[in-house]
Amino acid sequence: MAITQRNFPIAGYLFAALVFTLGVLNLVLVHPVPGFVYMLLALLFLPGTNNMLRQKMGFGIPSWVKIFLGIFILWFTLGVSDLGDMIDKASTPLIGS
Repeated sequence: MAITQRNFPIAGYLFAALVFTLGVLNLVLVHPVPGFVYMLLALLFLPGTNNMLRQKMGFGIPSWVKIFLGIFILWFTLGVSDLGDMIDKASTPLIGS
């Protein structure tokens, strides 16, 4: 019996676009280094990247690793990084005006 893998390419493209957007925001607003790192990490979420890794290197990135990495990226960006602080400051109303 062959094991089939469910594939959701739209979710991969959407999350790659989200991470790439976070990379561009970091590049413009915070610092170039985390911006470029986020842009490179966005490539991991594209569906074609896993197929290319399997062909060229002989291994692929499991889905659970991508999910864990995605949660970590969102947590780090919105909770710990300078970009998250900028978003918080922009979204709070000015007191006393």
